[in-house]
Parts: sequence; structure tokens; C-alpha cells
Amino acid sequence: MNRQKFNATQQTKRKRRVRKKVRGDAQRPRLTVFRSLRHIYAQIIDDEGGFTLAAASTLSDNPGDESKNFGNTVAAAHTGQALARKATALGIRQVRFDRSCYKYHGRVKALAEAARKGGLVF
Repeated sequence: MNRQKFNATQQTKRKRRVRKKVRGDAQRPRLTVFRSLRHIYAQIIDDEGGFTLAAASTLSDNPGDESKNFGNTVAAAHTGQALARKATALGIRQVRFDRSCYKYHGRVKALAEAARKGGLVF
């Protein structure tokens, strides 16, 4: 097995390990994060209904003028704040955080802390 395929399978295993413990419902939907090299995306998902309640990303929301690069922690923090604003407008206060296969540091941590400052509890 080549290295790229091995890394992909390891990433899939980590994602499944986290997802089997974190399920979202109507009372506490799941806040999931996807991180690419350039952008970061976050969604609040109701797993029982199978639909997305709110979403934010560095593509859809203006991360501000101070972050010229969209793949940094400042842009991730702006995305977390935008998602928290959208969620509180819908009446969502509590969520379950799904970091997917990513470590809780850097951009993922910046997004989570900004969402907490915005009023989400997890």
C-alpha cells in the first residue's frame, strides 16, 4: 500500500472512531468541521433528521481584512463567530463538537473557541 492510500485509510479510521461517539439530535445537534489546505468549513447537523441546520466557511463569510490568507487561525475564528451567530438566530444554544479526524489544535481549536465565545455550549 502506498503512503497516500495508507494516510487516507488512517484518516478514515480516526473519523469513524470520533463519529461513533458523537451523535447529534434535535436538542443537541452536531457541529462538524472540515479543514482543507486553503479553507475551513463548519456545519451544524441534526443526525436524526439528516439535514444541515446552519453552515459557515471561509468561502461563504468574509473573514475580515486582517487575514489575507483564508487558511489561518484568524479566518477560522471568524468562521466560528459567524456560525455561532447563525445558530443563535435559529435558537440553537447547545451542540456536540465533532472534530472529525483532526487534532484539537490550530484552526480547529480557533473555530471552536470562537463559537464558544459566540454563545454556543459544547
